Amino acid sequence: MFRGYLRWIVVSLVAIATVINYIDRNALAIMWPAISEDLGMDQSDYALIVSFFMVGYAIGHSLFGKIFDMIGTRLGFVLAIVVWSISIMLHAAARGVLSLGLARAMLGVSEAGNWPGATKSNAEWFPIKERALAQGIFNSGASVGAIVSAPVIALLYLQFGWQGTFIVVGLLGFLWLVPWLFVYKAPPERHPWLTDEERDYILSGQKAEKLSEEDSEQAAPGWGEMLRYRQSWAVISSRFFLDPVWWLFVSWLPIYLADQFGFDIAQIGLFAWVPYVGAALGAIFGGWLAGKLIKTGWSVNAARKLTITLGGVIMMPMLIATAFASTPLAAVLLIAIILFGFQLAIGNIQTLPSDFFAGKSVGSLAGVGGTAAVLGVLITTNMVPVMTQESYVPFFLLGALLVPLAVASVWIFGGRIEPVTSAPGATTPEAEAAG
Repeated sequence: MFRGYLRWIVVSLVAIATVINYIDRNALAIMWPAISEDLGMDQSDYALIVSFFMVGYAIGHSLFGKIFDMIGTRLGFVLAIVVWSISIMLHAAARGVLSLGLARAMLGVSEAGNWPGATKSNAEWFPIKERALAQGIFNSGASVGAIVSAPVIALLYLQFGWQGTFIVVGLLGFLWLVPWLFVYKAPPERHPWLTDEERDYILSGQKAEKLSEEDSEQAAPGWGEMLRYRQSWAVISSRFFLDPVWWLFVSWLPIYLADQFGFDIAQIGLFAWVPYVGAALGAIFGGWLAGKLIKTGWSVNAARKLTITLGGVIMMPMLIATAFASTPLAAVLLIAIILFGFQLAIGNIQTLPSDFFAGKSVGSLAGVGGTAAVLGVLITTNMVPVMTQESYVPFFLLGALLVPLAVASVWIFGGRIEPVTSAPGATTPEAEAAG
């Protein structure tokens, strides 16, 4: 079954889970004008509720990074999606900031599991040269989810109201479990549906070509030891600076359109999906570009750094230009270019844990990187209500400032992007620091 293509079926299912993830999380922002009116809330309340989500999201990344390493990819996804589906349904029972914030925090903890789970799944199911493309397919799920969520949520709201909409979207996660449990029976080493050819292709391609037989295997340090490597800090710091750019739009784009251009929920549904088309294209193109460069002889180091830097070069001037956009069409088209560049960079940054380390360290580092990303988002989220009292110009200039810091983090801390080895006599974190 699925002869020769099972790895692509697995990553497609993970991408679909990400679509559901984004439909669930975006529902609050899209329906906020109605929810805030019914429950008597304002923009400061919204920022507080978003902070509840982000605190849970920060905890969830590191927590689920360890959970996926402990119980495996199959059961890890089951646990994450069951909890987040229940969480989004609980939004329908909210009666104020506290109850909505607690439901949002529970959603954040569980939705965070999608990201270390996807990174771990891609490390298990794909050879090195295909990982960026696999990550791009997964990341395109976030973009597709953002694209479809605006019109879908708007239509569901018109039919069922905001409480009924939260119940309906919560059911999607339970439907996803059916194909997931059917397809993902075991890791590639033991999966009964894999052909010998595809299994050999996956497993042999996970070894770095530059390592000779006498070299040790790729390092798999424990959680504490992992943080002593500067390579780990390339992931942590780049995520801390770059992820807030994405979340500025995920959390605030519908509200920006309402504040800046006077949009209602139906108009938000008409416009808010457009930027995420650019994001979806960037996710696929970034993965394809890095894979193409590696296949044509570029090193992983050169391919990753070029693609990440190119994403930054695209984002920074477009963020500055958007600060002064005078029409909603101009704004959403410029934001589409920004998110194209973002996905170009982030997909390759998210492959770095598996480029540097192996085994259980991959999910753990991906989780810690996600936690760092959320800490950056928490800071920027609470700055937005203060920064946007007069205009949204500071909002976009903040994003433009963060981009070069993220790209520089990869170059400064990452060194040469290649496997860290743990052979006797191999370079230790202390020796690297001394050198």
